[in-house]
Amino acid sequence: MRRLNQISIGFMLATLGVTIIWAFPLVFAILATTTQMAGGEAGIGVYLTTLVSTPIGRWYLNSLVTSAGVTLGVLAISATCGFALSQLQFRGRRVLWGAILLSFMIPVQALIVNHFFLMHRFGLINSWLGVILPQLIAPVAVIVYKRFFDSVPKDYREAAELDGAGPLRVLVSIYLPLNWGVTAALGIITFIGAWNAFLWPFLVVTKPEMMTITVAISEAQDSWGVSGLAAALLAGLPVAVLYLIFQRRVTEAIMLSSGVKG
Repeated sequence: MRRLNQISIGFMLATLGVTIIWAFPLVFAILATTTQMAGGEAGIGVYLTTLVSTPIGRWYLNSLVTSAGVTLGVLAISATCGFALSQLQFRGRRVLWGAILLSFMIPVQALIVNHFFLMHRFGLINSWLGVILPQLIAPVAVIVYKRFFDSVPKDYREAAELDGAGPLRVLVSIYLPLNWGVTAALGIITFIGAWNAFLWPFLVVTKPEMMTITVAISEAQDSWGVSGLAAALLAGLPVAVLYLIFQRRVTEAIMLSSGVKG
């Protein structure tokens, strides 16, 4: 028992050390922004200056619209594709499944040049759609949906088809309600990932009024003369609140994704 207690104390101390290391940048940013002078004001005035002096409301709106669009698009595409691969028989099914699995070998960054060319060709530079469309590629979500749809008894689908329900009706009325937990977890983690995305929004958006919050904070100090740390903390605040509210769902999504990749 003494040895077990020593091991437990060791794990606790190690966890505490890792927590301190992880939290140090956040604590440093909060302390730095509350002690520095910005626009003649200190403390909370730094954040008020950022809120008043910059179009941060517009940036929040851009991030909200694009993140919500990416989330809804990924869930709709992944659910229908996963259902088709799991429950329907059609020509090219195995080829499509193989292409989705092989897509893990291609990093998204390698497609950025092609994405930018297409968005420019379609006239979607500096637009919400230009930010959203290239981020709809989510093979992990397709695989997760297929995995869970495979576990649903086929008797449910056959019974619905006998009643005259088509594939889309079967998906919406039967399969999705049975997997709301999966949908919620994937939706939350997709939204957080889209909100935090930087590289693609940075490349496709050049107008300040169309920037997402993560891109805009990189220019807040140079263009508007406000604290970059304060802008960064305000940018991450909505995602932090969302994570605290839906922490269990986010953990489930990470476990699902890790299980699929493993």
